Amino acid sequence: MKPLLLELLARESNDFRRRNRAREYLQARILLALQDSGAFANWAFVGGTALRFLYSLPRYSEVLDFSLAPPGGEARFEKHMDSVRVDLMAEAYDVEIRTRVGNAVAAAQVKFRGLLYDLKLSPHPSEVFMVKVEMDTRPPEGARTETRLVRRFIMLNLHHYDRPSLLAGKLHAILSRKFTKGRDLYDLAWYLSDPDWPEPNITQLNNALRQTGWKGSEATRENWRQLVAEKLQSIDWKQALLDVSPFLERKQDAALVSQSVLLPLLKKTEI
Repeated sequence: MKPLLLELLARESNDFRRRNRAREYLQARILLALQDSGAFANWAFVGGTALRFLYSLPRYSEVLDFSLAPPGGEARFEKHMDSVRVDLMAEAYDVEIRTRVGNAVAAAQVKFRGLLYDLKLSPHPSEVFMVKVEMDTRPPEGARTETRLVRRFIMLNLHHYDRPSLLAGKLHAILSRKFTKGRDLYDLAWYLSDPDWPEPNITQLNNALRQTGWKGSEATRENWRQLVAEKLQSIDWKQALLDVSPFLERKQDAALVSQSVLLPLLKKTEI
C-alpha cells in the first residue's frame, strides 16, 4: 500500500500535514493488521486516535490506545504486535517493533526505518518514524463497548468504547493526571460543545478514580462538571498550549484551550 501513501501525501500542502497524514495512514494500517489478527475480540479502541477515526476529532494523535475488554481477558499483546510486524514487512516496510508488557500497561513502539527519507519528509536516511501502541491491561470495570465500521483510508471494523465510556475515560484523565496535558483539555472542549454527546458513564468513571487513588467526592450525574471545573483551577495553561499546539489541524484552535472557553461549557445545563 506504499503507492497509496505517496498519493495521499501528494495532496497535502505542507510538511506538517504530510507528516501527520503519513502517521495517520500507518495507524490505520496497524489497526487493520490488528483486526486481521483477531485482536478486537478483546481489545477496545479508546483515546484521542479513536475519537479521530470514529468521530472526526480535528486534532492529530501519536498513540493508538486500547483497553482490555472485558477486563480480565487475555491481551496476547506481543502475539498481536508480531502479526502487525509480519503484515507491514510483507508490504516492504522496514519495520521494527519493540514491546514492553508491565503489570497494568502494555506498550509498543512501531519504528519505520527510512520511511521519512523515502517520502521526502527528511534528508536523513537513518531518521525513524514511529507509531506508539498502548494498552490498559487492567482497566476499570463498567465500560461499555460497541463495534463500528469506518472508512479511514481502508475499511476498518473497530471494537471501541461507546460514547459515554469514551467521555468517562477523558474525565478520569483530566481529574487524575499529575501533569498538564493540553490535548485532554482540547478534547474536553470538543466533547462538551456537542449537545448530542451523552452523559459520561458514571460507574466507569468512579471505578477508574478509585483505581488511581482519588481522594475527592464521588462523581455523580449532578456534580461531575463541578469536579472538573475545580480541577481547571490548578491547570498550567501555558504548558497546556505547548502540549496541544503541534497536534491541531487549525493552529487557531489553540484558543479553545482556556478557562474562558471551558468553564461556560461545564456550567451548561440541560433545557
